[in-house]
Parts: sequence; structure tokens; C-alpha cells
Amino acid sequence: MNLLFRQFSRNRLTCLVYVCLGFLGIATSFAQNNFPDRPIRLVVGYPPGGAADFVARVTADQLSKELGVSVVVENKPGAGGAIAADLTAKSTPDGYTISMSGPHAQIRALYPKMALDVEKDFIPISNLATGAMIICTNPQTPYKNLKELIQFAKANPDKIFNASSGNGSTPHIASALFSNIAQVKFSTIQFKGGGPAAVSTIAGDTQLMFATPPTVMGFIKNGSLKAIALTSAKASPAIPGILGAEEAGLAGYNSTFSYGLYAPAGTPNAIIQKVFQAAQKGMNGVATKDRLASQGMDLTISKSPEQFMSQLKAEAPGLMEAVKESGAKLE
Repeated sequence: MNLLFRQFSRNRLTCLVYVCLGFLGIATSFAQNNFPDRPIRLVVGYPPGGAADFVARVTADQLSKELGVSVVVENKPGAGGAIAADLTAKSTPDGYTISMSGPHAQIRALYPKMALDVEKDFIPISNLATGAMIICTNPQTPYKNLKELIQFAKANPDKIFNASSGNGSTPHIASALFSNIAQVKFSTIQFKGGGPAAVSTIAGDTQLMFATPPTVMGFIKNGSLKAIALTSAKASPAIPGILGAEEAGLAGYNSTFSYGLYAPAGTPNAIIQKVFQAAQKGMNGVATKDRLASQGMDLTISKSPEQFMSQLKAEAPGLMEAVKESGAKLE
């Protein structure tokens, strides 16, 4: 009798487990099929006012239209985007927290102790936009072009104060790499974002900055800042009238930036595909392309999440080597 009772109990427990698993599967499937049914948080590792914030808000607008829910941009600046990346990696993988950042290989190169791994901690969704930075000076500086800037810097080491948008930021890497290749030394001052760096350069407290286009395009147009060259080797159709670095006189220098969408590892593929399709459809409109172009950036939506992952893997060695060559130091 006891044996029969135990067998009966085990059978009931087994059935109960299967029933629970069944309900869990139904609940999970329901959640995925009905995604999204509440606002989505788009975490950005950079402060308001710069290129990343601009791209994030354009992207949030388009995702919101396509998905039918609010997509709220949440700025979490610091540590070259590592703070936002870490927050995203530790979020619940349900699609309601996604992030926009530059390539994680750059973060890994700058912050190896954080051990963030794009393959283990994230699911890349799509690349979004790519661009070159602009090397700007205060209009009162004596150097009128890139060659004169380099000559002055060589003759006056550490006398040019360079306004950087933060340790580990893409402009910081670009300026450090420039110093290394041009063999010049700047006195770099770190600011909390491109906006404060631009204000300092306009005021003349600093004389030079490497900036993402949305941060400085307006200031260049009204004469508050002077564009010397782009950080890309060649000129860009998105930023007409400014020479590329190689064309302006510095061979071997090329530094660009890009931003993409990421989800925490474990996010269901059905949700990844919904976000990707929304980004692809929403961002590919002419109006969106024009908005990005007006700020010196090109739309570079990936063909698929898998293609974006392949791109990131292919670019990682070069990015990590660029950080190493730049000699960028983080305090």
C-alpha cells in the first residue's frame, strides 16, 4: 500500500511539473507574441547633446512608431559607455531594456576588468549610423589648417589645450590616436560630454577639440568654431566642405564612430526580430536619412542581426589595436 501511495504521489508530482512547465511555456509564448505591451527603455552610455544622444532619439522615435509603444531614452554616461553596457547586460532579457552604444570591443579594450563580451553578454540587433568626427579649433588660434596645427603643436608641445568629451569616449580615442600618428603632444582636459567641451573651446579656455558632428555643426556654421579636418582619411558626403585627414596632410590617420542596438543575452529571438524589423523599417525612410545626414552621419542599418554580429567580430581586432596604438589612458 505504501509503495502504491508513493508511486501515485510521484505520478501526481510529475504531472504537476509538466502542467507547470506547460503553463510557463504558454505564458512565455504569450509574452513574446504580445511584445511590446508597455514602454521600452533605450539606454545610452553618453550624455545628452552629442551624436549618440541624437541618434538614440531619432531611433527611439522610429521604434515607437513601428512598435506602437513609447521608447524612452535613458542617458547613463560614464566610463566610455561601459556603465550603460553593464546595466544592459544585467537587465531582464525580455526586450524592455535595450541599449545603443559604440562597438563593445572598444569598451573591452579600455576596461578589460569589466569583462564585457559582446558574444556572451549581449545580442547585437542592428548597426544604426556611422560617421567621422570633426577636428575643430577656436577661431582665434593661429593655425588655419591641419598642417599648421601639427607644426604649431610640434613647436609648442603641451601648449595646445584639447577639450575631450570624456575618458574613453570616441573623440578621446580619436585625439589620442592623432597625437600618436602626428607625433605631437596636447594637454587634454576631460569634460562630461561634447557639449561642455565645445563651450570651453568656443570660450577660448581650450583651443582644440575632436567632436562628433551633431555636437559642433551648428557652431561651425555660425563661426563659433573653425573646422580643420575630418578624422576620416577621406572627405565625407555627409559633411561637405571639410577635407579628410589624409587629404589635409596627415597620412595613416583614420578614426570613425558607429552606433548600434543591443539586447541582453537570453532575449528571445522572436523579440530580437521584432525590434530589428522595426528599426529597419523605421530608420530607412528618406526623412530619417536626411536627419542623420544633416548632422554629418550616414545611415548604416544591418541586413540582419547575424550580419551585425559578423561585422562586430570582424572589426574587433582593429578597434582594439587602435585603442592600443592611441595610447589612451583612463584615470
